[in-house]
Amino acid sequence: MRRPALYSQSRAARAPQVGTVSAPARQEAEAPAAGASGPALGALRRLASRQERFLLFAAGALLVAIAMFASKMTAPMQRAITQKDIDRAVLHTLANEQLPSPAAKAAEAVRESVVRVRGIEPGERGDADIEEGVGTGVVIVDSGIILTNLHVAQGAEKIQVTFADGSESEATVISTQPEHDLAVLRVKAVPDDLKAATLRSTGDLAPGDQVVAVGFPFGIGPSVSYGVVSGLQREFRSPQGKRVLTNLIQFDAAANPGNSGGPLVTMDGEVVGIVTAILNPTRERVFIGIGFAVPIENAAAGVGVHPF
Repeated sequence: MRRPALYSQSRAARAPQVGTVSAPARQEAEAPAAGASGPALGALRRLASRQERFLLFAAGALLVAIAMFASKMTAPMQRAITQKDIDRAVLHTLANEQLPSPAAKAAEAVRESVVRVRGIEPGERGDADIEEGVGTGVVIVDSGIILTNLHVAQGAEKIQVTFADGSESEATVISTQPEHDLAVLRVKAVPDDLKAATLRSTGDLAPGDQVVAVGFPFGIGPSVSYGVVSGLQREFRSPQGKRVLTNLIQFDAAANPGNSGGPLVTMDGEVVGIVTAILNPTRERVFIGIGFAVPIENAAAGVGVHPF
């Protein structure tokens, strides 16, 4: 009788396939590689750990430099200012800003030096003082020396001066020049920061030069009138024929009673004369277009010192 074949329950080992590597063999192959690269990688990691702050700082500085470069590249380029830009700005200012006139600047330059001069007659038996006349004066020395016309101060028993700040002081006549109708006054009380006018020689004065007259016409003021020099070296005879004034400046800026003794001023704000008379053939005491001023050289000589 035939016996059935007996088979073992364990599976036969399979032969390895071509091109494959067993797991133990693969581990053994990788082990040398890992062992070779491990020390270098560890060294890099340790170096990076030690230099971490430096690397962070370098990275931050690089980012800042990149940001600044980008900002500079994107900022608008500034255009250089040209002469046309300057001219355009000046024209714009002139068109939109109201500038003071030369006459206004000239008057402002002497405003604090112009004073009101009054001749006063004391009243009798307690009566109020009587004002005999009003004129103008100009401070030429800041210690309180004032030029005015002789006919403003002559005959007055008391002379009262009112300054630009409103303060008042009595004054006395310290010298006169009848040939030029001039008087020099000294005040008793000088206000703080009293300003003296700037005097200028008439040597280069010419007909047509612009001038202003500052004073108290009819007691109103200080008032300013504007005109030009009409002529030089003029002569004037008083209506009564008692006095002849020579070497006068003729001007056409309005002047009336009360302007006498006031300054004739250039556009630079400098005094070139002292207003002394007006011409009117009708003998009326009003202005018709011709006024006269004593050159400042003659006027300053009354103080005893030639100014130029």
